[in-house]
Parts: sequence; C-alpha cells; structure tokens
Amino acid sequence: MHKQITSPQNLYIKELVQLKEKSRLRKKTHTFLIEGLREISLAIRGDFQIKTILIASSVFTNKEIKNLLNTINSAIEIIEISKEVYKKLATRDSTEGIIAVAKSKDLSISNIQLKSKNPLILIAEAPEKPGNIGALLRTADAAGIDAVFIANPKTDMYNPNIIRSSVGCVFTTTIATGTTSEIITFLKEKSINIYGAALTASVAYQTINYTHPSAIVVGTEATGLSEEWLHNTTKNVIIPMRGAIDSMNVSVSAAILIFEAIRQRNL
Repeated sequence: MHKQITSPQNLYIKELVQLKEKSRLRKKTHTFLIEGLREISLAIRGDFQIKTILIASSVFTNKEIKNLLNTINSAIEIIEISKEVYKKLATRDSTEGIIAVAKSKDLSISNIQLKSKNPLILIAEAPEKPGNIGALLRTADAAGIDAVFIANPKTDMYNPNIIRSSVGCVFTTTIATGTTSEIITFLKEKSINIYGAALTASVAYQTINYTHPSAIVVGTEATGLSEEWLHNTTKNVIIPMRGAIDSMNVSVSAAILIFEAIRQRNL
C-alpha cells in the first residue's frame, strides 16, 4: 500500500511547492521536481537519482506510467496524491499525473569530462529566458553535439520551465555552468577554437572550418557577447541578414551555426 496525501495544505506538499518555485531552495537542498512521464524517463536514462514519485490516481491511467513504476528501483518512495495536490505541484495544464522528486547534479565546469578528442560545444552567455535555454538544449540534442556550457547563468538548470521547454533534454545532454573566465580557461587548456557570434570584426559563419575542436558562443539578443568573450575568440562569426533587422532568436542562430559545423564534419 502506497502512502497517500490528499490535502494541498500538507507540510511536505508545501515544501515541494517551494522547491518548484524557488531556485535558492533547489540549490540548498540539491533536489528538484520533474513533471511528466517522458521527462522522468529521460532523467532515469541520464542517471539522475529519483527519490520520490508522486502519482495522481485520478489522472493517471497511462499504461506507460505503470510500466515505469514496475521498472524503477523499489527503494524509491511512491506517494499517491489527490487531484487537488497534483494541481498545486504541476506547472502544466495537461500532464499525465506523475511528478518525481530528484537529486540534482553538480554542473560545475571542473567536473566536465569530454569524451570526444574533437569536441563540438555550444556556449550560451547569460541567457535569461528559460524557454531559450530549453530550445538551445533541444538543438544540441538534435545535433548530437558533445556539450552545452552556460556562462554566467541567470537561473539554475533545474528550473521547471527549462525542464519543460527542453522536453527533458536537460537530463540527457552534457551540461556545465561557470563564469565566462572559467569557461574560457577550460577551452584554452583543451586547445578548443572559440567562435563567437558577433556583429563586429566578424566573418560569414560558413567560411569557418569547424572540423577541428570547436566551441560556438552565442550571447543574448539584447546585448550580444561581453567584451571578455570578444577578446578571447579565435574568430567572430556573423549570419548575414537579408531583411530589416540585425538579429534572430538566440536558439535559431545557434541552430544555424551548429548544423553548419555538423554538415562540415559529415563531409
């Protein structure tokens, strides 16, 4: 018989709501929430430790969820929750009635071990919108690149909106966070070329040879890359624009640059 919680006023549920909403608490407790079957399955595939699974029996009829529960470690606590409690914890209107409490990983750049001798890395400096970070992670997953580094992050990577917008790619992508200085030092120590997307002192992106160890760096649409990046790039690259504006969404720009690098590497 699983434990049951029916009241949204339950102390443990209140703590989980705080975990959902507060980055500071996620960092302090090294735990976070995962909502949805696909996301939980990808977290398990990515070797994340699941501590507790909460299921809303009134919502949860999906066979796959039952299959998942049959395959998970029996040491994981399973709690049956009411629809009211589920609504309090969920961030989406329509999900499958399953939420997990998971242990976060230390994403410090010092922990990164690149498996490839010829890596291709995407770096985003100070991205603010979780939706953009999620889209960058999906692009990285689609291209099968080696890692994504977030320089000077504005939020933690276990923000529910990043998990949702990345469709779980946050769990299966090699990710590191650090200051711009830490990441530049890491790249230089590994002799990885740095190509910064910038409007000044740039060459057309397709003229660069990305078949050697390469990092593609993108900044925010509002301010672009910081001077520290611009002073340390191997070369700055630009995507020629044919219309009236001079910038695109950061995830679109990143996709164009990454898939050009992948095209060259596959020739």
